[in-house]
Amino acid sequence: MSSITTPSMEEPVVPAHVPRGIEANGINTIREEERKGHPRDLFLPWFASNVGVFGISYGAYILFFGLSLWQALLAGVLGVVASFLLVGFVALAGPRGSAPTQTVSRAAFGVRGNRVSAILAWLLTVGWEIALVVIGTLAFATVCGKLGLGSGTGVKIVGIAIITGLTLLGGITGFDLIMRMQGLITVVGAVLTIVVMALTASHIHMSTVTALPNGTTPSFIGAIVLAATGFGLGWVYAGADYSRYLPRNSSKAGIVGWTTLGGALGPAILLCFGVLLSGSSKSLLNGISADPIGALTGVLPHWFLIPFIVLTVLGLVAATVMDVYSSGLNLQAAGLRLPRYLAASIDGTLMTLGSIYVVFIAKASFLTEFEGFLITLGVPIAGWLGIFLADLLLRRRDYVEVDLYNPRGRYGDIRAWPLAVLAVATAVGWGMVTNTSAGWLKWQGYLLGPLGLGGKAGHWSGADLGVVAAIVIGFVATLLTRRQVHHQESLPLPGVDAGGTGPAHPVSAPAAGGR
Repeated sequence: MSSITTPSMEEPVVPAHVPRGIEANGINTIREEERKGHPRDLFLPWFASNVGVFGISYGAYILFFGLSLWQALLAGVLGVVASFLLVGFVALAGPRGSAPTQTVSRAAFGVRGNRVSAILAWLLTVGWEIALVVIGTLAFATVCGKLGLGSGTGVKIVGIAIITGLTLLGGITGFDLIMRMQGLITVVGAVLTIVVMALTASHIHMSTVTALPNGTTPSFIGAIVLAATGFGLGWVYAGADYSRYLPRNSSKAGIVGWTTLGGALGPAILLCFGVLLSGSSKSLLNGISADPIGALTGVLPHWFLIPFIVLTVLGLVAATVMDVYSSGLNLQAAGLRLPRYLAASIDGTLMTLGSIYVVFIAKASFLTEFEGFLITLGVPIAGWLGIFLADLLLRRRDYVEVDLYNPRGRYGDIRAWPLAVLAVATAVGWGMVTNTSAGWLKWQGYLLGPLGLGGKAGHWSGADLGVVAAIVIGFVATLLTRRQVHHQESLPLPGVDAGGTGPAHPVSAPAAGGR
């Protein structure tokens, strides 16, 4: 690693020696000799982390908007595909910046100014980690109960141990193991998911589901937003984390295409199947929306319960392992001065403790509170996304990697405009969403009346237009910074000057110690 003594540099913590098999790289620049792979390799992690059977439950959630069959299918597919397309666009920043998403985001917000978005991304990852472990644990207990093994405290402890153990193994070890795990989960998950669909297809009644009446335009838009926030928009903060190892000359269309296909293929199919299945029976609709595992075990043959819980746990682990990995990077980007694997260990510990608290103490109240948490935090994340994508679009050259760590460099320290835009986008967004899941969030939706959208009880109240508004505000406002971006790109490349303000080469991991 370069010897950097100036206090102006935010030198990433990259240990010279790490435990065997542990990835040393964190938010530092990826060296040229470490670059590898092809855009098609992005299919595996994104497919594995999104092919879980809980995608079926989103078919039921969408039908609660009062849509017809074709409206529900169209809204679900549009939301899933469009949201993962955005993840694909974010992934373009990986090879261009040679660093994770929340490091490249410093170009828009400034080196220290970006700590705001890094903290937001970290909070979202921790929330998802706890939620997925809790859901997986309860699913594990449900299936064990149907197998006659009990569903009490002991079984739940075993469920938490299995899910968190596999998650920490991959998240702490790092990139290479995650890619291998996701390859295995992709194959097993795809095969078992097809079997689940085949075994439950007889419960689909086309005459019933095709008779569903059409819904309103606000309901249709709300369903699109629901599908988008439940899938791709929950991953945008990590899009570049898994593309940063690709060679600089990797196909841009390939990066976007394989990320989008990998992320959207499984959820789109499962959501459509969920619409058909839950729309065929009122009892299935209510059952799948409230307890997808319990409802599905009720229609699956008893002999398939063990493979089914394997599918459920693997699907959740595939998602949580990527969350923990990205969460460790986000902690580093937020200013934590620890190696990546230790940052991931801290995050994993919080995930485990949070899951234990929810399963054994908070219990039933958690899921409704968590839904409110996701909607609330999803608005500023949407604002960040608009800012990031516009900034990425404006840049004609690759990022100057060393300046991503130098507050005195071309990207600055704390940039006021994007932070102000993020605040405005968040305020407007919160004013255009409503949340009936948590009482402490009843203050949201305060702009629905003044904007002529019918108020908190109107037709547009459930459309969650605030998410879309936050993206648009962030994107459009950042396009106004074209001159500033072009000025940044016109500056000479940094070198070691008399004042020692920066190194002449990227801040990379040491060659020794490796990954």
